[in-house]
Amino acid sequence: MTRRVGIMGGTFDPIHIAHLVAAQEAAIDARLDEVIFIPARQPPHKTGEPLTDAQHRLAMTIAAVAENPVFSVSTIEMDREGPSFTVETLRQLQATDVELFFIVGMDSLADLPTWREPSAIVELAEVIALYRGGWDSVDLGKLESQLPAAKGRVRVVAMPALDVSSTDIRRRVATGKPVRYLVPDSVIDYIVRNGLYRD
Repeated sequence: MTRRVGIMGGTFDPIHIAHLVAAQEAAIDARLDEVIFIPARQPPHKTGEPLTDAQHRLAMTIAAVAENPVFSVSTIEMDREGPSFTVETLRQLQATDVELFFIVGMDSLADLPTWREPSAIVELAEVIALYRGGWDSVDLGKLESQLPAAKGRVRVVAMPALDVSSTDIRRRVATGKPVRYLVPDSVIDYIVRNGLYRD
C-alpha cells in the first residue's frame, strides 16, 4: 500500500504555529499519512543570515511536533554537509511504496523555477502550495510556461491568515516581548532554558 508523505523543509528558527497549521492543512487536503519536518542544516537561499545552531533548531522542531502522531522530524539535511538542496532530499526519500508531496508557501512556489533542478523536484513530488489571505498568489499558467514539468503537479491549498514569522518571534524574544500562542509552549520552554535569541 502506497503511503502519502508530505515533506516540509525550513530553517525553523524557531518553528511556530503557522508552520504547524500549514502542515495540518496540507495533510487534510491531500490526505497525507505523514508530514515530515526537515530542518535545513545550511539553506542555500539564506547564506548571508546568521542561523541559530542546527541542533537547537532541530530540538525545537522535535518538541513542536511531538504531540501530533501525523507529524515527524527527519535529520536527513542535518546529517548532510554543505547546503541543503530540496532535489537531493527528495531523491533520498523516494521509495517504491511512498508518494511524496512537497509543501511550500506561495513565496517559495514563485521562486521554484530558480531552484536547483526544479523539473526533477516536481517529478519527484507533487507540490502543495499554501496560500493565505494577504499573500500574492502565483500565476500557475506563468509558472508552467517557465517550468513545463509543473503542469498538473501543483495543488494550491488555502490556510488561515496567520501573520506569524520566525523573524518577528526572534525580535520579540530579544526585546522581552511575549511569544506565547505564537509558538508551542514546549518551544518557549526550550528557548528560555537555552537563552536563545537574547541580545
